[in-house]
Amino acid sequence: MKSTNDQLSAVFAALADPTRRAILARLSEGDAPVGELARPFDISAPAISKHLRVLADAGLIGREISARWRICHLRADVLHEAHNWLEMYRRHWESNLDNLVEFVENAHTTDATTSVNTTET
Repeated sequence: MKSTNDQLSAVFAALADPTRRAILARLSEGDAPVGELARPFDISAPAISKHLRVLADAGLIGREISARWRICHLRADVLHEAHNWLEMYRRHWESNLDNLVEFVENAHTTDATTSVNTTET
């Protein structure tokens, strides 16, 4: 079993490719055979197989054989782990931006108060 950091590295590496993101987007609509996943792309069958292997190795998709069809399905739980990791940083930056807004608003209020006091004297 991969550690969480290794899993996240594999997930983000898999998500770095637009073809793989498009495959995941299609699988978010439901399971699909490999042929259907390959149809929108102008690449070879071995290239599609490689993309699917990268997604499977990252844990983002599952594959099964049903009769003569190779069916792929999305494994959203792995995406949830990546989302949680990103969420931690979103909260961090949101907090920093809130602090910046508060600082700017306080500075603006202080400048306005100082400006009023100097014009009254």
